[in-house]
Amino acid sequence: MTDRYGRDVLSSPRTPARPASTPTPAEPGLVVEDVTSGWVGAVVRTEKSGGMHVVVLEDRRGRTRTFPLGPGFWVDGRPVELVPPRGLAAPAAPTRTASGSVAVHGARARVARGSRIWVEGKHDAELVEKVWGDDLRVEGVVVEMLDGVDDLAAAVREFAPTLDRRVGVLVDHLVPGSKESRIAADAVRAAPAGTVLVLGHPYVDVWQAVRPERLGLDAWPTIERGTEWKRGILHRLGWPAAEQADVARAWQRILGSVRDYRDLEPTLLGRVEELIDFVTT
Repeated sequence: MTDRYGRDVLSSPRTPARPASTPTPAEPGLVVEDVTSGWVGAVVRTEKSGGMHVVVLEDRRGRTRTFPLGPGFWVDGRPVELVPPRGLAAPAAPTRTASGSVAVHGARARVARGSRIWVEGKHDAELVEKVWGDDLRVEGVVVEMLDGVDDLAAAVREFAPTLDRRVGVLVDHLVPGSKESRIAADAVRAAPAGTVLVLGHPYVDVWQAVRPERLGLDAWPTIERGTEWKRGILHRLGWPAAEQADVARAWQRILGSVRDYRDLEPTLLGRVEELIDFVTT
């Protein structure tokens, strides 16, 4: 039996030394556990994001989460400090953009076209920029926010589109019989034929266009009618929802989970691609 007190029975008990974390290269396939969250997964890759080095772990269900490299992990029951893999070469320039298009390196942004793509709000604009930003700069397409589409027909008339100066509009919850579908029809009638294209996705909000598994969900929660959708979602997810700042922080968390087009629903992908083609033809 270990003598906790040593030879002097009046001495204080010794506190067992905490095991030191062992620097361990984050090699692909290494299975680790994040101590704080309990997430267990295999290393998929390491990368630099937001000015810091991170490691992407994939669990047995195929879900991924990103953690900062450093201490706070266990491997085979021992504490480790994850460090970049040995001999990691400088990453090659990507061959594809986040939208899946062929990357054009060294190209300067094109002078903006007269045509525009309009989206309903800030979150829509930020998502389009994250996935299609490189493509839009090469094509010289500007994305502008509308702050809602209730006055879309008036905005179209004021813009006065032509065949050389078109408008493509991305609308939330554009489904048959909805208020949005009537607004879209009025907007198209307010301009010469072939100068305005209004497309949309079926979701109440663009948040739902992000694949739920990116947030560890099987599906986005269903929110009852009469409940503000975003705050209802935050309550169902157990995230803070008392203030508008909570909504903003939640969106940044959702947006941060999007890596490229594969993390978005096809119903959004196709509509954005079609709008880009429309305003660049």
